[in-house]
Amino acid sequence: MREEQGGRQRWVVLAVGMAAMTAGCAFQFGLPYLIPALRDGGLSLGQAGLLAACPTVGLVLTLTAWGAAADRWGERWVLASGLGVGGLVLLGATAVRGTVGLGVCFLLAGAAGASAHASSGRLILGWFPARERGLAMGLRQTSLPLGVALAALLLPPLAVHGRAVALAVLGALSVGAALLVVLFVRDPARPEAGTGAGAGNPYRTLVLWRLHGAATLLVVPQFTVSVFAFVFLVDERGWSPSTAGPVLACVQVAGAGARLAAGRWSDVAGSRTGPMRRLALTASAVLAVLAVGAFAHSVAATAALMAAGVVTVSTNGLSFTAVAEYAGGAWAGRALGVHTTVQNAVAAGVAPTAGALIGAAGYGWAYAVVVAFPLVAALVTPVRVEAASRPTPPRGGRIAPESGLR
Repeated sequence: MREEQGGRQRWVVLAVGMAAMTAGCAFQFGLPYLIPALRDGGLSLGQAGLLAACPTVGLVLTLTAWGAAADRWGERWVLASGLGVGGLVLLGATAVRGTVGLGVCFLLAGAAGASAHASSGRLILGWFPARERGLAMGLRQTSLPLGVALAALLLPPLAVHGRAVALAVLGALSVGAALLVVLFVRDPARPEAGTGAGAGNPYRTLVLWRLHGAATLLVVPQFTVSVFAFVFLVDERGWSPSTAGPVLACVQVAGAGARLAAGRWSDVAGSRTGPMRRLALTASAVLAVLAVGAFAHSVAATAALMAAGVVTVSTNGLSFTAVAEYAGGAWAGRALGVHTTVQNAVAAGVAPTAGALIGAAGYGWAYAVVVAFPLVAALVTPVRVEAASRPTPPRGGRIAPESGLR
């Protein structure tokens, strides 16, 4: 009975953590859907774009600090306080008129809401045993596309009634998520000092650095494909915008499914990095087909683009799970903060760099260049370290919650 109650509790924690991260992502990554309303308020496209980027800047600046706070004081109050403060800042932003003032509000709200990225992943490490953790982290990773989808649905119609209304709803979502965390989330049992994967500084070996590096390399093809997929279909393949949009929305849904499937695969295989390496090699092969199709102006490029949109996002949950498991309970928050910070910093530079390459040489060369990134990621991924050091499961196949990559 106690085990059954614990099983229900951890899925409740996951559901609330996903809701919290979805609410945070709706603002942090969905603000571009307010750009038309910001321009109607007298801002130039450049000014509106800069405001839309402010939450991501705040996110990058504070992720590691929030992770360290979760390691020290626990996930529940760190997650709730960050989302609550971020929501209150957004509610206050409804009364701000100047561009600079709005930018400061968006920066501060993004910095506060970053707590969701570090704490929600750490909750999964503590609450879920290794046999379920890959699937749970895959579910957690779907919060980002869910948040963007929520923003796409809510913000354009709300902006018709004024920018302040849209910001008020975003703020209310964050405050509401914070209240849910306070009511329903409980911190998992913390590891005793000197035990588990968190004993000592995990950065003294190369394993975490290799995990960060491999996952960051995989960000490059992911964003190269996703950022320019719509424009490629419209400009190069002659699709209408009304057709390309829904099709790419289906690709996003399929990508979320691929994250879940990869997580479940890793649970069954007892390895995060083995499936991660195989998916990286698959992504490289698909990108090669995409590049050849783009050079030849072939219909194969369209099919390869859809496949690339799915496979390039499939490893996201695996890398987060591997990082959390190797870092252990004492370091997981900081390690996940570093992981997300590096990925977001690199992602911010992908769009302008890939856009410049496409403008100068065309889509074929851009896709051909990024073929190398998942290949290198596959080489960097520390599969042998995991295989050599994974503890042998006790009788019955159950693995202790803190076990995993070493």
